[in-house]
Amino acid sequence: MRIALVGDRSPTVRSHTRIPLLMEALRERDGIALDPYWIPTTDVAGLDAFDGIWILPGSPYRDEAGVVEAARVAREERIPLLGTCAGFQHMLLEFARHVCGLDVAHAENEPGARDFLLTPLACSLAGHENLVRLTPGTLIEQIMGTPATMEAYVCSYGLNESYTQTLAAGGLVFSGHAADDGAVRAAELPGHPFFLGTLFQPELAGDGRRPHPVISAFAAAVARHAGHGQTTYAGTP
Repeated sequence: MRIALVGDRSPTVRSHTRIPLLMEALRERDGIALDPYWIPTTDVAGLDAFDGIWILPGSPYRDEAGVVEAARVAREERIPLLGTCAGFQHMLLEFARHVCGLDVAHAENEPGARDFLLTPLACSLAGHENLVRLTPGTLIEQIMGTPATMEAYVCSYGLNESYTQTLAAGGLVFSGHAADDGAVRAAELPGHPFFLGTLFQPELAGDGRRPHPVISAFAAAVARHAGHGQTTYAGTP
């Protein structure tokens, strides 16, 4: 079961250094053996050959278009997709552009643009933990099995809330909100095998030796998808 780790790999990004621990934890604790391939944002061709796609943090990415393309392929080809932190932000960007037809930008990538979907947070969440309230009946609420969860962030950008109604009208469900101000912290796409993004970083939970429930659920979705006879990727792990 091969998953594409989309992002510009760097030893200075904590979430990237957690990947080996998480892969081992998934094998030992969940019995799911994933074969991860790092895919740079500058070369995302062939993503439809994977059983799952995880868009990892590490913005600003070298190629915004590559990240947006990764989200599009996962959404249209119904490949399980997890986006965390900047991955979540670019999932929203793809949905806004290709589903809702919005001409919007990410302020970190295009500070001179006219309309922004992703804007600087009033207070940076980098290095903070905050309580996230989960919408009853949503995928993430079912995964967590609790109405709220305390999560870690390394983030300075979030959704421009003036676009929430438009994205929701397009079919996106905002399933997690900050307990203090109600700002969006998670989103998902009903009817898709697994299409979930979180502004928080579940890969940073604990010491990495016990997979966060969101990561375990993603891995299980990848395993289900792999059972449908998907083709494989011939790149380099």
